[in-house]
Amino acid sequence: MPRQQPADMLREVVAPVVEGAGLYLEDVVVARAGSRSVVRVTLDLPEDVLGSLDLDAVADVSRQVSDVLDASSDVLPGQYTLEVSTPGTARPLTEPRHFKRARGRRVSLALRDGRTYEGRLSDVEGDELVLTEVPAGQPERVDRSEVARGRIEVELSRSADTTDDEEA
Repeated sequence: MPRQQPADMLREVVAPVVEGAGLYLEDVVVARAGSRSVVRVTLDLPEDVLGSLDLDAVADVSRQVSDVLDASSDVLPGQYTLEVSTPGTARPLTEPRHFKRARGRRVSLALRDGRTYEGRLSDVEGDELVLTEVPAGQPERVDRSEVARGRIEVELSRSADTTDDEEA
């Protein structure tokens, strides 16, 4: 049986804490920094939730993750630095859940055939992305499999009910 990588072992330890808080564990990365380990945990809201993950929730889960890591010295021996964050708006849109989380946000999509679309991702219907507020005026429907690259466009003036993920 192959030996598990440190990040995989930590994911198993951290996942119940994150899921217990009603959040999604996006990633766990372990790197060495001298004699210490640096553990980077990336959290997100579940894909069906609109909005951004607030700093209070990140701080609460960070404390809980730290406690469980302290109690798991067999998984993470020695000293470590814990970094807990959200993916923010810089995350490329690559997985179905990324597009679902981006609903309501302005996005830029580069298609495999060279076309590009910019607009507000208003809905994800199966594998179809629905863009509104596009230059042509009428909603555009794009099959997710046609997207070569997708990213969230940062908006400087936003409606009062949304905030940027970059705050976390």
